[in-house]
Amino acid sequence: MALTYTTAGESHGRAVIATLFGLPAGHRLDLERIQAQLARRQRGYGRGGRMKIEKDVAEVLSGVRRGMTLGSPLTLCLFNQDARIDRASSVTNVRPGHADLAGALKISSRDARDVLERASARETAARVMAGAACQGLLAEFGVAVTAHVLSVGGVDASSAFGAGYRAIVHDAAAAVALRDRSELFTLDQARDTEIKARIDQAKTAGDTLGGVIEVVATNLPPGLGSPNSLESRLDARLGAALLGIQAMKAVELGLGCEAARRPGSDVHDPVVKRTRPQSNNPTPYGRTSNNAGGIEGGITNGEPLVLRAHMKPISTLMKPLPTVDLATGEAATANLERSDICAVPAAAIVVECAVAFELCRALLEKTGGDSLEEARRNFNAYLASLRAYPG
Repeated sequence: MALTYTTAGESHGRAVIATLFGLPAGHRLDLERIQAQLARRQRGYGRGGRMKIEKDVAEVLSGVRRGMTLGSPLTLCLFNQDARIDRASSVTNVRPGHADLAGALKISSRDARDVLERASARETAARVMAGAACQGLLAEFGVAVTAHVLSVGGVDASSAFGAGYRAIVHDAAAAVALRDRSELFTLDQARDTEIKARIDQAKTAGDTLGGVIEVVATNLPPGLGSPNSLESRLDARLGAALLGIQAMKAVELGLGCEAARRPGSDVHDPVVKRTRPQSNNPTPYGRTSNNAGGIEGGITNGEPLVLRAHMKPISTLMKPLPTVDLATGEAATANLERSDICAVPAAAIVVECAVAFELCRALLEKTGGDSLEEARRNFNAYLASLRAYPG
């Protein structure tokens, strides 16, 4: 069975639920990792009042026995503390930039509350649970996925291009420890004070800020994904996964937009013989650069995967923009909902988990297997075939 997941629940509903189908049996579910990721998602400079209400604690409802996955659907649940969807007030003054108006028109409603509860980024808690569970499985194969914040509100976290990428490739675990010491989830923290001041300015102005997030996956084997169809191209799936996260407006792989401005000789990564094969890429081949970001033709090429997600500012402004009232059709100011000034650091964790899920799905497609033992056996056989290439 292919790895898939579904989410359920609303912002002020009783619970948020993630169900994963296709995890192999025999994997010890890393609940501590899931809980740590949920806690990170609630952190970050610029978060709003809801984070003081919800204390996200994941509960396992199905798919695990004595800590081990059974191969049956894994269901993870968060119960909302602020569960008042039936008592929540109607929203007719729709917010520009949110799903309020488009969603209300779609379902023929004059109350945007019917749409915004599900459209809320509260739903990303389910994605974090699913992705964190997959991170634990990826770790069984030596693969790590790490995200960090590159910029907020136009202020770059680092003046040294690629410094965060290099830190993650050098030691992903150390990079996570360094990132977690920052309220902004940056790896180069020299400009954290400047970024915080920018967030404070936005708060005073009743405004919001977006930013750029980079995610790097290390120790990936070559050969994940396929060029055979749109649905099997790993870059297409990763792009869809990231653009499906609330407020993400653009995704770059490797050089991204810069590749369109350079000649091919300055874009494509030369292939060279390598004297020290990597654990999950035992071929004698390597690259002198990684402009492709680890994927060519929809397939991993054995280099680190590098993606960047661009997040727009949050739609709810404390100084609301002009809008209309759906109840009257008259001009109005946009509704105020409890919201954040900046959620870029928290979104970095969502991005990290979304990428982890897609990579886990691609890995299991390559290995097959109903159990972790069988998947690992198949994975090792594939690595052995890679070692046989002449070098």
